[in-house]
Amino acid sequence: MFINHLFTYVSIMSKKYDIDESHGLSHSMNVLNHAQNIYNSEVSKNPYLESQQKIIYTSAILHDMCDKKYVDETEGIQSITDYIKDEVTPKELDVIKTIVKTMSYSKVSRYGYPMLGEYMLAYHIVREADLLSAYDFNRCIIYGLHKKEHCVTIIDAFLEARKLFNVRVLRYSVDGLFVTDYSKELSKSLHEDAIKSIQLWEQLHQDKDIITID
Repeated sequence: MFINHLFTYVSIMSKKYDIDESHGLSHSMNVLNHAQNIYNSEVSKNPYLESQQKIIYTSAILHDMCDKKYVDETEGIQSITDYIKDEVTPKELDVIKTIVKTMSYSKVSRYGYPMLGEYMLAYHIVREADLLSAYDFNRCIIYGLHKKEHCVTIIDAFLEARKLFNVRVLRYSVDGLFVTDYSKELSKSLHEDAIKSIQLWEQLHQDKDIITID
């Protein structure tokens, strides 16, 4: 089963490059699920997406396996290519590689969207699925604990995560980063959930009896 093949790869790569849970298996699963929901909401209006479903789901699962935070991007792309080249067509492979190389927030902020023609909506589905997953505030704290040398405590990681959310995640809708109706609507509730999560962590941060060891 192809999807099992893909998740096996994520597991192997996560162990090899110490990709923590914020970008590993659970994140790949969450992005896939969001991509499924966006796809299901769009396919009736855009039936041509049926022929691109494999591209969408593969990109959603593998998108962080070439993330420069963990692995050299060129090396990661080549590894993905070697792993799936016998399971997809050359055209599908080219589109998958383009999607995963250009969909990150930082790449979009710097270079804008790639020109993918008939695959443009597929690109947005995967990109938006990743953005929707980014509203998970605890995931951001986990990343801080794993990758930020100055986040020596969970409170440090919380403060870093709150800063990132204020300048980036909580601005996704304002900055017009969602193009599908599904993502525009879901992002509203995820935005509110993120704010509530931040408020809970702020309570812990302010409660000295909870965070201080005598």
